[in-house]
Amino acid sequence: MRRPVKKRIHFFVVAIAIFVSGFQFLPETINLQGNLLTLMPLFLAVFGYFIVVPLLYWFWVIKAGQQKPWKMILALSLSCACARYSFPTDIAHHFEFVVYIKYPIIAVVLIFEFYLMWTIAKGLWNARKLSGDPRVHTLEKYKDNEKKLAVALPMAWEPASWYYMIPRFSKNHIKAICQLNVNACSSMHWGLSIFACLVLGVLSYYLLMGWSEIAAVIVATLICYGVIFLTANHRVAKYYSIYLNHDNKLVINKAFWSMIVINLDDIEKASAGEFNRDEQSEQLILGRGQCANISLTFKTPQTYLAMLGQFPEQVERLWLDVDAPETLIKEINKARTSYSNLSVRENTMIDNNTVVAGTPCPE
Repeated sequence: MRRPVKKRIHFFVVAIAIFVSGFQFLPETINLQGNLLTLMPLFLAVFGYFIVVPLLYWFWVIKAGQQKPWKMILALSLSCACARYSFPTDIAHHFEFVVYIKYPIIAVVLIFEFYLMWTIAKGLWNARKLSGDPRVHTLEKYKDNEKKLAVALPMAWEPASWYYMIPRFSKNHIKAICQLNVNACSSMHWGLSIFACLVLGVLSYYLLMGWSEIAAVIVATLICYGVIFLTANHRVAKYYSIYLNHDNKLVINKAFWSMIVINLDDIEKASAGEFNRDEQSEQLILGRGQCANISLTFKTPQTYLAMLGQFPEQVERLWLDVDAPETLIKEINKARTSYSNLSVRENTMIDNNTVVAGTPCPE
């Protein structure tokens, strides 16, 4: 497991432990005039919520994963929300602003939901004519605008999930060259994932129903909605793992959750062989095998979009574990040769039609 992934897992484990401890051990009321021993749980909670969690998020998620600094807002907002509902009532009222801003937040969420519904409907309608992944189209459309791409790309996963889940929508999709060896290819894995998703949805409903029926319905619905993503995840892994699109770009899907789009011109070297995980623990490897069988080296760093594009990562080399390595190398070299020949012909045509300054044009 690579260092950025380990650090993210460590952060989530520590953050959950801190917040759960706060909810379990902080008293409902506290005497602020008490001795140090009485106030110690509160001091520890403040230290954990507003110092440890933000610092760990900064070093283990943002720095280790090379993420945008503005994402610190997520950690601070989470700490404030947990403090509002876990701190003693004498202190919790200082975090009432979290309650006050919930109404404008709800309004924004509703507007976003209606816009999302419209986007989904529009995306589904346009998906009938698409010959490729809607996410790839989004990357191409906003490649020169980083801010718009940061907003549009996560939203593109929604219509893409329906696009891949329904075979009729993806019937015009380009055929895959080969497949990554991942667990999501298995029908057994897909069936067990669907079953676990539904069980978790029902269980969350019964657990939350005593606290808030509205929250129970919302959480259970969101969890069960994951069936769409799990089905898309299975179909992408099984049928559309690695392919070359019409723009001569190599698209690699690690099932449905993560992907990378590579310009053929940016590939310096593509080779087949045996590449052991133990030799390069920090190397990005796509596939479940202990040894990769494809190595791609890039001229310039490429962006790997992990976890629905929420954790973009720059990579200079990529290892793959595929079912047909020789076929993949052959197709990449063939496409690169064809693309190079086409570029040479286009440049030759441009040179032949160039008029030198001061030379009269032939009549």
